[in-house]
Amino acid sequence: MIFETERLRIRKLLLTDLKPFFKLESNPEVLQYATGDIKTIVACEIELKDLMNRYDKPKNDFWIYAIERKVDKKFIGTVALVKDNVDDEIGYRFIQEYWGKGYATEICKGLISYCRFVGMKKIVGYVVDENIASAKILKRFNFTEVKKFISEDIGLPETKYELIL
Repeated sequence: MIFETERLRIRKLLLTDLKPFFKLESNPEVLQYATGDIKTIVACEIELKDLMNRYDKPKNDFWIYAIERKVDKKFIGTVALVKDNVDDEIGYRFIQEYWGKGYATEICKGLISYCRFVGMKKIVGYVVDENIASAKILKRFNFTEVKKFISEDIGLPETKYELIL
């Protein structure tokens, strides 16, 4: 386990996560504000193995973990921690059937605590401007807008938010 919240547990990805990982990564609505294309089950298996292999790489700067519900150990999404030598970025996505249940707010609060615990000084989040719900969550936790731009990877207006820890 990496960390936990009241209802959720963050842990390393497992090969047994393939089916729900595919459900997450093949849904165009989940990916509408994210980098990346809809993936096949084969592509998801390759990506899942790659993400798992990164856990043991020295100087890894890209971690994706599973989000599971404590009550039934169901995989419901992923959380990301990314270092780019300037900022430490957080991100998360959920399988669509778990939207609107407060999990994103809960995971954001948990990520902030975890990042403080491991000694990060600042975290950032990038949100496509149309994704009003995600922007509200970051603002609720006192992230401030620091930059507006057109995303190079998806071509949409986006805002960079940061939180000094």
